[in-house]
Amino acid sequence: MLVELRIGALIMDPNSNSPIVVLRGVDSEAVLPIWVGAFEANAIAMEIEKIVPQRPMTHDLLRNIVTELGITVSRVVITELRDNTFYATVDMRDEAGRLITLDARPSDAIALALRADCAIFAEQDVIDTSTTTGKSPLADEDAERAPDEWPEVIG
Repeated sequence: MLVELRIGALIMDPNSNSPIVVLRGVDSEAVLPIWVGAFEANAIAMEIEKIVPQRPMTHDLLRNIVTELGITVSRVVITELRDNTFYATVDMRDEAGRLITLDARPSDAIALALRADCAIFAEQDVIDTSTTTGKSPLADEDAERAPDEWPEVIG
């Protein structure tokens, strides 16, 4: 079963000093933290903050290529958590409506989803597995935070 998510926060893990994208359920209480690289976190933060770089960044280039080819990014799906590594796919449709599914790193898929303004989903099994492998990086007081109140945004 797929669960629709949105970005709830972009924070730094105080233990590893690594960026974490925290996805939260749209219609559920699901929370899915995904540790990402600094460059990917920056790409996500730039789109969240609507910062337009002077020249297209990699995710902007990808969105531009997809658009010019007449392809629509319909959704991204976090499909699996295996050996502490998340896996994702990007689902697209061509002009004839044919489905195109590409393997992607979740951080790249999320950065593209923000630029393509499409939904982000995760398999329920991924959320369940993530929940049993560790505590959410958000403190209890952050759980009540409004979605637009960003703790320690990476920029």
